[in-house]
Amino acid sequence: MAEKVQADGGLGFDNVPEIYDRIRPEYPPELFDELFAYLRRDEGLRAVEIGPGTGQATRPLLAHGIAVTAVEPGSQLAAFLKRKLGAEHPRLDVVVAKFEDAELEAGAFDLVLAATSFHWLDKATRFQTCHDLLRPGGTLAVIHTNQIESTADGGFFARVQPVYDRHQNNDPRYAPPAEDDLRPEEYDGLVASGLFEDVTLHKYRWDQRYTSSEYGDLMRSYSGTQAMEPPQQEAMIGDVCALIDAEFGGAITRPLVMTLSLGRKS
Repeated sequence: MAEKVQADGGLGFDNVPEIYDRIRPEYPPELFDELFAYLRRDEGLRAVEIGPGTGQATRPLLAHGIAVTAVEPGSQLAAFLKRKLGAEHPRLDVVVAKFEDAELEAGAFDLVLAATSFHWLDKATRFQTCHDLLRPGGTLAVIHTNQIESTADGGFFARVQPVYDRHQNNDPRYAPPAEDDLRPEEYDGLVASGLFEDVTLHKYRWDQRYTSSEYGDLMRSYSGTQAMEPPQQEAMIGDVCALIDAEFGGAITRPLVMTLSLGRKS
């Protein structure tokens, strides 16, 4: 299910930070090993993180000793992030703002990181905006969560589509790519922008297994679900959970590939 911006311009998952924190997947440790190896130095690094949510990618940055300015438009998510990590990590600064509106020092950062958030930014300006914040040689890193077509799901996502169609009949059907065909648009954008060099792409298979109740919470963490009226939202979730219990033994696998696109400021 695709994320949606609500009618008031907000992101619906800001309404459910506890569910979001509990159910959204973290990222593979190997991904951060790759990222840290790509950075040109280890000490005194400053990063901007775009849309950190509740810190799925923030904690590994802080644990590596990086000072993080986390720019989060959702006030409830930002407050949760401060409670979760702020006391333990004084090098964390949480800014409540849209990334494009945040007052950030140009040319001051070694890393700009977007973890499953880059798609929210204005496509016409996002690469230039990130480039402007980086020091010479600084890194733009874009992580994306990609659902793929795979037999690992046991046929669930094809079987559940009529349920989504019944409850959200205005939504186009999502056709996930095969793993071998996966090429995230931000990788091509990094290359096409002409603003970055040493552009590389890394992929990490990262399947997630959910019980029916866990998958219901995953659905609640989506902005598209939160944009629905509560009775319709819960009716859809109830039908999906009932399907998982009746036909899939109470649990399903969501086949995922995490991608890491890296570029260095020219």
